[in-house]
Amino acid sequence: MSVINRLDASSVGFGEQLAQLLAYDETQDAQIEQVVSEIIADVRARGDAAVLEYSRKFDGVQAESMAELEISQAQCQAALEGLPEEQRQALMKAAERIRRYHEHQKSEGWHYEEADGTVLGVKISPMDRVGLYVPGGKAAYPSSVLMNAVPAKVAGVQEVVMVTPTPGGEHNPLVLAAAAVAGVDRVLSIGGAQAVAALAYGTETIAQVDKIVGPGNAYVAEAKRRVFGVVGIDMIAGPSEILIICDGKTPADWIAMDLFSQAEHDELAQAILLCPDAAYLDEVEASIQRQLPNMSRREIIATSLANRGALILVKDLDEACEIANYVAAEHLEISVADAQPLVDKIRHAGAIFIGPYSSEALGDYCAGPNHVLPTSRTARFSSPLGVYDFQKRSSLIRVSQVGAATLGPIASSLAYGEGLQAHARSAEYRYKN
Repeated sequence: MSVINRLDASSVGFGEQLAQLLAYDETQDAQIEQVVSEIIADVRARGDAAVLEYSRKFDGVQAESMAELEISQAQCQAALEGLPEEQRQALMKAAERIRRYHEHQKSEGWHYEEADGTVLGVKISPMDRVGLYVPGGKAAYPSSVLMNAVPAKVAGVQEVVMVTPTPGGEHNPLVLAAAAVAGVDRVLSIGGAQAVAALAYGTETIAQVDKIVGPGNAYVAEAKRRVFGVVGIDMIAGPSEILIICDGKTPADWIAMDLFSQAEHDELAQAILLCPDAAYLDEVEASIQRQLPNMSRREIIATSLANRGALILVKDLDEACEIANYVAAEHLEISVADAQPLVDKIRHAGAIFIGPYSSEALGDYCAGPNHVLPTSRTARFSSPLGVYDFQKRSSLIRVSQVGAATLGPIASSLAYGEGLQAHARSAEYRYKN
């Protein structure tokens, strides 16, 4: 029995098969929507009191004041210093690589002056305050802290406020250590929809943020969806994805494990391999069967591969690129001997890993580029999280007297055409005596 779907791009109905493979149920749970709606409304109405009540109810945190839920900078620093040396060094090296990469994304704005003295340009400003949601409890995602907080600080955000649930009062030292390394300004041990609501609307002790970023469960995702417009959000992320284009020359065990690396996230994650060599696809399938029993998350991997995974036989690598552009995967590995010509053909992908040694896992933790990436085919129009997501652009318009005489008649004519007299007269005042 096959543990993963086998498809052939030349077969009749392949397009429908691929579309079905990529689809997943996006239906929102009505109960989740109702619960989140009520929590948000309650936090807006009662502020800190509501946050404390939900923290007691959902996380078992017995706190009488928000001050008790504050995690100090000293606690975060102590968590960092308390890590095993190898782990501490890995965290710091990863942070430095991420910081160095994102420094290249900074922009200082620009302007130009026209012959009549009119100056036009763009002013780039960082957001004042950003909220970072980090899952807590048994889940430890220090990499998520780094990938969200570091570009925010590089962008110049004045205050990064991190919220993370601590079920039963249990702090995750890795998460706190990452907060110290990334330069997070404030950490609160709150989570769920109530934390998102507190960040979005503000409470007596939590100032309203400008944007909320970071992953979370279905309740957190729904809360982010509902507060969008009041604040910005990074994205509503779908299941993790990896698409691999391989020429059949990379060791099959490597590719099988790369497929596992996404499949182990959850049962809805997607792992797909495209290759023109049928015998190599057989090798990879055999490797999957051989290695799967030894994986700690084998049940999740098995479900993911059976439901949404695929080994797809393609005519050639050009066809593989065509399919890759259609899929627009979150992570695209091009594991071929001469990868660059294929890279040039890719238009839609969140992150592109070039060559057999560029495993997706390196990008998740320490290569440098951001691991917050568009999913569910949104790479067709969306980009990785970066410094630019924590900045705003303001247009600069300084019109000279001579410029007003040039622009005024144009604006006036168009304004009258739209029936907006005040617009027209406002422009006319600047050039009519």
